[in-house]
Parts: sequence; C-alpha cells; structure tokens
Amino acid sequence: MMKSQDIWLVNNPASGSNDQDALDALTGQCDDAGLCLTRRIAFPHQDLPAPGELDAAGIRTVAVFAGDGTVNALVTALQGWSGAILVLPGGTMNLLSKRLHGPRSSDEIVQSLIRGDARRIRPSIVHCVTGSDTEDAPTGTALAEVLAGPATAWSEAREAFRDRDIAAVVEDAIEAASQSIDGVRVHCADPAKGRGDGYPLLMVTPQREEFSVKAYHADRFMEYAQQGMAILGHRFRDGPHEELGKFSQMMVKSADETAIPMLIDGEPVHGSGSVRFLLGECGVDLIATGER
Repeated sequence: MMKSQDIWLVNNPASGSNDQDALDALTGQCDDAGLCLTRRIAFPHQDLPAPGELDAAGIRTVAVFAGDGTVNALVTALQGWSGAILVLPGGTMNLLSKRLHGPRSSDEIVQSLIRGDARRIRPSIVHCVTGSDTEDAPTGTALAEVLAGPATAWSEAREAFRDRDIAAVVEDAIEAASQSIDGVRVHCADPAKGRGDGYPLLMVTPQREEFSVKAYHADRFMEYAQQGMAILGHRFRDGPHEELGKFSQMMVKSADETAIPMLIDGEPVHGSGSVRFLLGECGVDLIATGER
C-alpha cells in the first residue's frame, strides 16, 4: 500500500482529455489513493515547477495530466530532480503514458499505485541534434517518438481537425498532400538504410536499449490520400512503411540540405539539413506501472 503524500499536478487545459469533469474525476481518484493534490499548475498559462521549488515545498511526486508535448516540457524542466514524475493519459495520443503504463486509464494507474505495483525508472530517450548543437544541448529530446520529413505537415491539418475547423482542415490537407508528394524527402545517411531517394516520413521511437526507425512512403496518389487521412485519424502507423532496424545513433539528411521539419513528441521543430538521432537516458525518474 502507498503512504499518503502531497503531490502537485500539471495539466494543459488545451490537451485532448482535460475538461473539468476529467480533472474532477482525477482529483477523486488521487484522494482515494491517499494522494493529496495541494497545487495544480495549468501549463502553459502558468510556469512549470523547478526542482528547487518542489524541494522547498517537500514535494516528491509531480503528476502530469496532459499530452506528450506538455509531458516533454515538464520532464525537460525537471532534469536532475531527485523526485519522480507520474505521467497520466490526459492528451490525445498519450504515447509516453502507454509506454510507461500500457493501455491503462488514469484510474487504473492510480489503483496500481495503491497496490504498490509501481516502480521508478529512467527510460531511454532520443536526442535530436542539428547543426552545431551537441548531445548535451540538443535541439530537442523525444520521450515517445520523433517524426521527420515533409509529411509532418499533416499535423497542421490534424490540429484543425481536432478543433473542428473544417475550412482549415481542407486548406491544410491540400498543403500537406502537396508537401508529402513534392516536399524534399529525408533519408538515412549514416548508417545508410532504406531508399536512397528518401521518404516523406521517418518515425524514430525509443525503446529499452535502442531506438527503432520506420520509413513511411506512398507511391501512388491514392496512397498519399489514404496515408494523410490515416494521420488525421492517428492511424498512420498502419500505413505503408518499411522497418529499417534498431539503432543507438542515426544521421538523417534531406535531399538538398533544406531544414528537416520534425515533430518531437508532437511538437513542431525545424532543424537543419541533417539531424543526428542519439540514444540517451531520461534525466529524471518516471513512475511506471506497465510490464517490465
């Protein structure tokens, strides 16, 4: 059984599952588990906590109920902290939550804590190093996944789809289809893997002791359309792709050295004409309840 303790909660009101009913339910679940939510931080309207601030308040656990982008920002802010972060599925995709807890809901995760079926881990991550950046100061770090290539333009249509802005969906989808077909492709340069002429989308996913690389492609117009609609519905992982292997480092380049668009845990980032992906370790403990 878990001892009663005070915790802070970070949420993002704009995330996929962050309505008031969901927050009220989460508060009740935590109360039942002996977790007293003494402070709630609504990011990005309020600043994320710093390690010294948490230590001064005697807080040893911060829960985050938000999407992968907000979780990434919190983990980055708490690098080096001696406490632990409890990631709960409060967004749309919740990729890191699934990595830590499997398909469990927030209530099921909290129940696991009550039973003592939880552990602190430091999972592998992927550093994205571009241009003159170094591993110690990368452009970004992915806890769940990196998407790289012109087909990341579909994320704009996906956001409009989530906001139910039909006009913007149509406009962004046309632009995304154009980028997927005519945009500058990216290829795996070192080690050289896959098609020499590249792909519209690469997916890099951290795993236990390596990261996997999948290359998504579409050779006909209807495949582009189908893949685009799959991205809108968060099903693009089922689209036509190649498994390029598992690695601890990988250099990816664009065909003409133009900046490679990326989504790092769902957040858009523009790097340089080449990106190095390097395996690393998370700099703060995360609480896991899933299979070991």
